[in-house]
Amino acid sequence: MPSQRHPSEGPIISSTHLAADASPALAEIEYGLILAGHAFQRWMVRCMAAAGRPGLSPIEILILHTVQHRDRPKRQAEILLALAIEDTHIATYAIRKLAAAGLLRTSRAGKEKLVVITPEGAALCARYAELRERLLAQPVSQGGPPAAEMSAIAALLRTLSGVYDAASRSAATL
Repeated sequence: MPSQRHPSEGPIISSTHLAADASPALAEIEYGLILAGHAFQRWMVRCMAAAGRPGLSPIEILILHTVQHRDRPKRQAEILLALAIEDTHIATYAIRKLAAAGLLRTSRAGKEKLVVITPEGAALCARYAELRERLLAQPVSQGGPPAAEMSAIAALLRTLSGVYDAASRSAATL
């Protein structure tokens, strides 16, 4: 449950100059995103290390799980779209590193690169999922926000990502 704050305490933000005018609540969301983003990245890296594969970056872990999703080959373009990665080189480097580690395999279908998980990669994802269930999902289900509230937050985050994408396109034209 969110903690209640006295109105005189003001918003919890990282930069007062960004909370001016009509945007204090947005500045609060942004600070929450900063903290949550870093915590989530630390979690992924440490969970993957505990699952037996230290040294993978957050983007490599995300790509590995995305390729494992639905247990079917993915086009590199699908991976970029699913993870909202704009820089193809970042994904290409991560895929090469995961392939060199024996966790993914790549092939070509015409001009497109196809990526498939290897049995070793699938086993690693399964160990990660077991740890995630035990260390994260169970405690959240026992004492965290109700599932409906978390789904509403997820919907809000997806909506805000669209607003930020539109604003970034506008900023690029200035």
